[in-house]
Amino acid sequence: MSEFSLYYGLGFDHILDIAGYDHILFVIALCTLYQIADWKRVLILVTAFTIGHSVTLALATFKLVDFDTNLIEFLIPITIFITAITNLIVKGEGSTAKVTINYLFAGIFGLIHGLGFSNYLQSLLGRDSTIILELFAFNVGLEVGQIIIVAIFLIVSFIFVSIFGVSRRDWKMIISSAVAGMALMLTMNSVYW
Repeated sequence: MSEFSLYYGLGFDHILDIAGYDHILFVIALCTLYQIADWKRVLILVTAFTIGHSVTLALATFKLVDFDTNLIEFLIPITIFITAITNLIVKGEGSTAKVTINYLFAGIFGLIHGLGFSNYLQSLLGRDSTIILELFAFNVGLEVGQIIIVAIFLIVSFIFVSIFGVSRRDWKMIISSAVAGMALMLTMNSVYW
């Protein structure tokens, strides 16, 4: 197995690991306002998130930034909570304001999530000085995994909204409230307190 395949697989498996559901919750919170017809916008949104977390993942892996791991583990559910609550209070499905906020959240909060991944990746890489290919492969694996999560979520959204007739407003309220509640529980269980 090549180095690229190995690290691609690790990134892919890491994002789809149910034990790391905080990342899945954030992706769902970002995508809650969109339907399957909006797939291009959602793909750009998820890619913005990948770019954000790739930046800090690289900086932390190269040891250019130092951070308190407990603080990052506390901030990750906070980013999920803020995104979900914003879904509940900002009016206008797909409005320019909401789209702009989502892109900002994806990029800026992606920076925080990238720091959360960095410990995992650092433990895999060890002291290898030639980690650029591995870092790239890991991020590609994460991106593909995120796209799978988004595809599943958009299909489920389509089934509930278009087939079962759940209103988009109710769907947004149910999903965003559930995600916000789970994020709040993650925050409360943080060792940072």
